[in-house]
Amino acid sequence: MSDAELTALLRRVRPVDETARAAAQAALDAKTKPRGSLGRIEELATQVAAIRGTSTPGRLSAAIVLAAGDHGYAARGVSAYPPEVTGQMLATFAAGGAAICVLAREAGARLVVVDAGVRAPIDHPSVRRLRLGAGTADATVGPAMARADALAGLAAGAALAGEVVADGAGIVATGEMGIGNTTAAAALCAALLPAAPEDVCGRGTGVDDAGLERKVETVRAALAANLPDAGDPVGTLAALGGFELAVLTGVCLGAAASGAVVLLDGYVTGAAALVAARLAPAAAGRMVASHRSPEPGHALVLADLGLRPLLDLGLRLGEGSGAALALPIVHASLALLADMATFADAGVADAGA
Repeated sequence: MSDAELTALLRRVRPVDETARAAAQAALDAKTKPRGSLGRIEELATQVAAIRGTSTPGRLSAAIVLAAGDHGYAARGVSAYPPEVTGQMLATFAAGGAAICVLAREAGARLVVVDAGVRAPIDHPSVRRLRLGAGTADATVGPAMARADALAGLAAGAALAGEVVADGAGIVATGEMGIGNTTAAAALCAALLPAAPEDVCGRGTGVDDAGLERKVETVRAALAANLPDAGDPVGTLAALGGFELAVLTGVCLGAAASGAVVLLDGYVTGAAALVAARLAPAAAGRMVASHRSPEPGHALVLADLGLRPLLDLGLRLGEGSGAALALPIVHASLALLADMATFADAGVADAGA
């Protein structure tokens, strides 16, 4: 993707339709219930209406894009698991046995598994190859990837999002897998929010106190080695991020440009969404936060994006698991908007409150 092509993509990310939001709220106010009595569910339905540009969005199909990649950060002892787990989990996704596979089936969502840059590639028909390399470099001594790689990831993710929307998805959810990727997310958030490394680093896969300290120092070293410019989101992504983060940033932008609802998972996908919103501020209005993870940086990201999570279940798995769990809530909100009787239809007196 050239800079001109990126600019063209960003121009396609438009603000949401506030007229559609207001019309959807008026429709909900006419339903057989006190005004606003469905709380966040009403807010969710009207947000989807605004994103879709219609007060009658109807039922929407969903696709979950799960991108996997390996990280140079993993050599710094920032995870409780060894780097080879990324590839092993990619094989588990392909076999249909991981948590997200179960949850996606339960939610009736299509799962799209992407190899964005795992060390050892997997040849499986259920894995989409969008490889940018065999894992990123160690960002504590230089850029995690070249700027050209970051742009290629954006292009690949945006194209994939456009493809799944063309195939019928009105909701594009994001998920990830990659040993070391909460460190990459923390480094990106430290640079872009900005925030101190200790405020954005959490225990990830479950590191102990010493591991958490190594993680903070690793983020501090990556910032010092690269001196990222927050005004250059692509450069910051290249310096500090991961291949799967580049692809997921592109997915967020491509889905937003295509008029789909962008349903975020946890901290890592939130970091990708933050990069997307720095590139195209209007993209944030097209995002829905499925949940808030225990990672301290996630709450900061959601606040920056202006998003209120639907769930708070202590989830820290990733994979798109929180997004899959939130999908039934999204579907329920749209069903209520479409199918619930009005006061006039049901012959029920409207108190107007």
